[in-house]
Amino acid sequence: MSTTVNNIPGTTTPDPAKLTPEAVIEQIRALRSQIGEVTPLSKAQRNLLKRRTRKQPAPVVEASISVIGSSDTVAQAVGQPLVDVLQLQSDSVRWSLVADELRSFLKGIEGANLVRRQQLSFIASQAYSFGSQLARNPVNADLVPQVEEIKRLKVLTRRKKATQNPPTPSPTPAPAPQVTSTQPKS
Repeated sequence: MSTTVNNIPGTTTPDPAKLTPEAVIEQIRALRSQIGEVTPLSKAQRNLLKRRTRKQPAPVVEASISVIGSSDTVAQAVGQPLVDVLQLQSDSVRWSLVADELRSFLKGIEGANLVRRQQLSFIASQAYSFGSQLARNPVNADLVPQVEEIKRLKVLTRRKKATQNPPTPSPTPAPAPQVTSTQPKS
């Protein structure tokens, strides 16, 4: 059954158990404020840190941590007690799981939105097709300006794509051959 929302015919009342996009944003921001260690990094910083961590594979890191536990001198030299290092290691693993879950969540939202855009595109295509057919009949003259505007926008869109293509580079001329003298040296 179709009801109206904000006097828009054909729209349905949202399910109260489902979150609106605005509510999700609000909750994400609330979560972010409750997490102490959210450090935005630039792409260059991320790449640098990834390169550094690749130099120390997980088994090497774990074996090195056990050295801290075996020697108080090493723990003092590192400046970190074993308990703190083990907590940091545990936090790293647990937050990696959070990051994986968030990536999966983001991909799901992006996928659902892509489906929505495809549905909108299909509906818009149908509306234009039906509208242009109906506009041929003088009874539906009120559709003519809208159909003409859509045609104009389609032409503009095609032109922009054509001008965005980079010009093909002209071939570079081959170097001129060097002329050598055939006269004998005297």
